[in-house]
Amino acid sequence: MADDPRHSLLEIAKKAAIKAGEVVLSIYDSGDFTAYEKADDSPVTSADYKANEIILEILQRETPHIPIMSEESNNGDLNHRKDWQQYWLIDPIDGTQEFIARSGDFAVNIALIENNQPVLGVIYWPPGETLYYASKGYGAFKSSPLENKQIHVRQFDYPQEDVVMIAISRRQSREKVMSRMSDIRTYQTLPLGSCSLKACFIAEGKADVFMRIGVTGEWDTGASQCIVEEAGGNIVSVDFTPLTYNQRDSTENPNFVVLGDRQVDWQNIVKYELGTDI
Repeated sequence: MADDPRHSLLEIAKKAAIKAGEVVLSIYDSGDFTAYEKADDSPVTSADYKANEIILEILQRETPHIPIMSEESNNGDLNHRKDWQQYWLIDPIDGTQEFIARSGDFAVNIALIENNQPVLGVIYWPPGETLYYASKGYGAFKSSPLENKQIHVRQFDYPQEDVVMIAISRRQSREKVMSRMSDIRTYQTLPLGSCSLKACFIAEGKADVFMRIGVTGEWDTGASQCIVEEAGGNIVSVDFTPLTYNQRDSTENPNFVVLGDRQVDWQNIVKYELGTDI
């Protein structure tokens, strides 16, 4: 990958994610932050804004030619950004509610989008000092104090293999989640907060599937999608159509599912009825 122009961009994104994550962790450890409520009732903190400031400063300095879309910035309407062939897509803290609740399940997300598809993904989990990253066509990787390795989704022969590991949000009802999973005889659930961490756990084979019902933005899936796909999985909307990036005025995602092993017939496992909620 060293000769690929994306290699240097990946290194820049990794540096930005780690730097922001280190500062966020110091704020988290000190407890010295202020929480606010956005217009859509979702939480945001002074740590989100500080992480956003750090990432923007690094990306704008190192790649001034590449525009940036961030959850914590004014991104303008589609007319302003529709001609972007390449841009950074960032979520300074994915899992802000978990940051506030002090569960440790939060991460910094940075993706590079080209021609409306994620081609680089970097997710840094500060409490675990763990970096997940991927570049399209080159695989997905995990780096931590304990290990540095390429990661893959777990391969299994369903339904012959009975146990399916289902990642769920800490505040979701397990019963409601399972009502959308048909014919799974034996399963285990893995509660986690951040959407991106659940995706990374699927990418490294610690979980097999995750359904997200509720409001998210394109920045919640950009980095995850690249990592999961390079690990052998998929992220799609709940009706199994592809997610889109920078193609609508709204940057809000549809409800989506993160899927492991592509050989599994997930459409016969994951059931979702429009108008329902979890």
